[in-house]
Amino acid sequence: MEITAKGTAPKVTRDDLDAAAERLKNWGKWGPDDEIGTLNYTSADDIVRAATLVKKGRVHSLALNFDTKGPQGGKTKFAPVGRFNPIHLMLRTGTDAYSGVLDKRGIQSADDVVIMPMQCSTQWDGLGHIFFDGKMWNGYDCRLVSSFGAEKCGIEKTREKMVGRGVLLDVARHMKVGSLPDGFAITAALLDEVEAAQGVSVDRGDYLLVRTGQMEAKLAEGNWDYYSGGDAPGLAFDTLDWLHAKQVAAIATDTWGAEVRPNQSEGTGINQPWHWLCIPILGLTMGEIFFLAELARDCADDGVYEFLFVAPALPVTGAVGSPANPLAIK
Repeated sequence: MEITAKGTAPKVTRDDLDAAAERLKNWGKWGPDDEIGTLNYTSADDIVRAATLVKKGRVHSLALNFDTKGPQGGKTKFAPVGRFNPIHLMLRTGTDAYSGVLDKRGIQSADDVVIMPMQCSTQWDGLGHIFFDGKMWNGYDCRLVSSFGAEKCGIEKTREKMVGRGVLLDVARHMKVGSLPDGFAITAALLDEVEAAQGVSVDRGDYLLVRTGQMEAKLAEGNWDYYSGGDAPGLAFDTLDWLHAKQVAAIATDTWGAEVRPNQSEGTGINQPWHWLCIPILGLTMGEIFFLAELARDCADDGVYEFLFVAPALPVTGAVGSPANPLAIK
């Protein structure tokens, strides 16, 4: 009964959405030409301090392998914006080399190519990904993202970011479950509770990771049915105020879409309301489909929930998202 009570949150109306947009709008905070939003919160001194958190030299990759067995497979309630798992093809192989086929340099070699959506697996949503009333982050016109890519807020603008202090809030472990149930809303009050229980504080410029356990449940099942676009535990709408007040640099979760599904706005004509404000209004870069299981076990073992976080995006010019291999270093 406790987990159900803590997993409920009020529905969000369009009036709520508009009021929150005005309350939380960061446009102009870093000047009229800014294209990286809350990533500005992390200073050089923050990175130096984050480096001192490395005590064991233990590196945890928070990425899934990029292959045909990835999270865009399985049954789904809808086709989520045409995404598919990576398609890996060989241009030259060892078999070619063995049979005497040489490359243009006259040597034996292998080469390959990958075809994939930028947001097919462990990835960052860039600030050109979601629009609010025709505007993107910092008030830029959404038409600046064209078939040629994003003229403003392209993911390449973050090429020297995604480095700093990482903090894990292990909500699933705190609630004493392997995975939070679908539809469980992680509220701001619950984030405060987990912070206190873990003895860690989320501070300005941090990279916050929130574990629900959903990914581990799907991996244990051996399929990704309904993970992509289906019901899921996730962040409640009121966490936007919490993240705004905390001044975090970026946030990531182990789910497909970070926010709770079904959405709190179900029936109001608004889909993914948390996204509507997180990216274009707060300018908050968000990560999805992060693998947090091994990091969570390590943090539970030593009681340390902070670490050096390094997770640069691929600087693909004009892209609105990017695959990543995030590293948590303890």
